Amino acid sequence: MALGQIVAENLRAVRTSKKLSQEAVAVKAHLSVSYISMLERGERTPPLDTLEALAKALAVPALELLQEGRKGRGRP
Repeated sequence: MALGQIVAENLRAVRTSKKLSQEAVAVKAHLSVSYISMLERGERTPPLDTLEALAKALAVPALELLQEGRKGRGRP
């Protein structure tokens, strides 16, 4: 699987496991809701600084968003 798709799946899985809306993540990461949506659909691939901001917003290590097979393992 392509890395961009892995990030997309992990981002959505972690966000939903923490019961956060796309809007909540967008606010915490200082990004737009439409950009979060594009990331989760795999239409965009985030640069490293954005990946770091997303990880901080979700309170997970950035590596958790990059590793294949991590879906749904977000920490509450």
